[in-house]
Amino acid sequence: MHPRRPLPVFMPTLGFAVFSLAAITPALAAEGSALNVSGNRAPITEVTLYPGIAAVQREARISASTRQLSFECLPASVDTQSLQISADDGVRVGDLKVLMQARSMASKDCTSPLDQQIRGLEDQLASIEAEENAAKLVGEFLQGVAKPGDEAKISAAQISGTSQALRQSSRDNSVRAHQIERQKQDLLQQLQPQRAERDRTGSAQSQVMKVTVQLASRSDANVRLSYQVRGPSWQPSYRAQLNTSTNTIALERQALVVQSSGEDWSNVRLRLSTGQPTRSTQGALPQPWVVDVQQQQPMPAPMAPAPMVERSANFAGAKMRAVAASAPPLPDLEVSSINTAYNTQFVVPYKITVPSSTERTTLTLGQENMATTLLTRTAPATEEAAYLIATLQAPAGVWPAGPVALFRDAALVGTGRLDFGNAQALAKGLSFGRDDQVVVRRLPQESNTGSAGWINSNTERTVARNYSVENRHSQAIALQVLDAAPVSRNDQIKVQSQFEPKPSSTRWNNQNGMVVWEQNLAASSSAQFRAVHQIRFPADTVVDGLQ
Repeated sequence: MHPRRPLPVFMPTLGFAVFSLAAITPALAAEGSALNVSGNRAPITEVTLYPGIAAVQREARISASTRQLSFECLPASVDTQSLQISADDGVRVGDLKVLMQARSMASKDCTSPLDQQIRGLEDQLASIEAEENAAKLVGEFLQGVAKPGDEAKISAAQISGTSQALRQSSRDNSVRAHQIERQKQDLLQQLQPQRAERDRTGSAQSQVMKVTVQLASRSDANVRLSYQVRGPSWQPSYRAQLNTSTNTIALERQALVVQSSGEDWSNVRLRLSTGQPTRSTQGALPQPWVVDVQQQQPMPAPMAPAPMVERSANFAGAKMRAVAASAPPLPDLEVSSINTAYNTQFVVPYKITVPSSTERTTLTLGQENMATTLLTRTAPATEEAAYLIATLQAPAGVWPAGPVALFRDAALVGTGRLDFGNAQALAKGLSFGRDDQVVVRRLPQESNTGSAGWINSNTERTVARNYSVENRHSQAIALQVLDAAPVSRNDQIKVQSQFEPKPSSTRWNNQNGMVVWEQNLAASSSAQFRAVHQIRFPADTVVDGLQ
């Protein structure tokens, strides 16, 4: 058996047990064979996708004589610390080695999926261009037949048949030439972004990883390679279908999956997790709090110039940071609402294919029907409009924050954001668009500024706001009117507010000064709301926030 040349890149300490193969006899080792697998011979069977990272599992079949197994064409972004080998019972696992090499120097099977797609489109384009040349040749021939030389003689009996044949052939050729031109334009439109993406990522010059493991097995078995790769991610999204007749919402979970890892996920079992392995596993701890009398600090001694070696190291570090900064940014798909060490996983019940590209794949994760309470909300001081609001209770389970498409009685009204983990956002509810049957009027504001007091002169400003809301629906509505009252943050500024009618609360959504009126407004009726604010402060004081 020829001695193996050691691979130039070695695995650091791994998180799994490595068994020694010293017990294998030389005769048995001599009978062993090496197996290189990639693509369909070592397909990806399962992917667990996190925000910003994916845990991938490949599986290969070995025979009893296999003593060395190499997984080829792995993306260079694989985290070597995450490499793990597992196998069926009876398989012993030896040392593991990693080799990084240029894709052009690797096996021909290591062509990137993007290059394969470009190659296929270029083959189609070559076929179309061949037909285009053939159509041009036919056109030139027909023109020559239509304009014969002096020696050509056509009898009167042949004129009708010949002209009809030329007309039909010319028409067919022109239509075919037009179709070819359209097909060529479509192929060029598909090729242009893919070529640009190849130039941006440098896929032809990119590197691939080769993982080689020593094995010993007395029977055929399955060997699995697990690793993590950065870049792939998923983002939650939702569709909320409001039925105003039944006061229910059909809330559909969705996931937007994007991955450009350099390898296609073909017919894999996909699992989505809200966990975040890239997040720090330990929080910041408080530092000792020392209070002392400030001491006069001595003048710092002038710093000696840094050695040349250190400056070179700093320059190298700056260069590396510049290269990292110039790299294309990853999609911002962070699920920010998950702030716990535990996670929720969504298992896709069928096998799925997600190609390595910049396209997003939308998955449906299920639907839940929820009862809701509807109200009509308006903030007249801000906008003379009313909006239909649906308030919800947080359902069971973990619902990461994400965008939501809003439908009211099967009609799309817009988009919003669903965040059951935010108490204030939950109290605000989901807004399902304007209610044009509710007319809101903001009457002219009354304001007056005067002085009060003889010895300690004060300035007093009075502001009065009046609003009118009319319900033009044929049924009553639950009306909510919001307004802001001035709040003093200084003892020199005194504020008094009077409301008519009495508001339901002056701390709506736990915000001081947020006034809310809530009442049922009958059909074809209106209601008025009034707020009077008096602000008193010393005459020589400049006050911010006066309106």
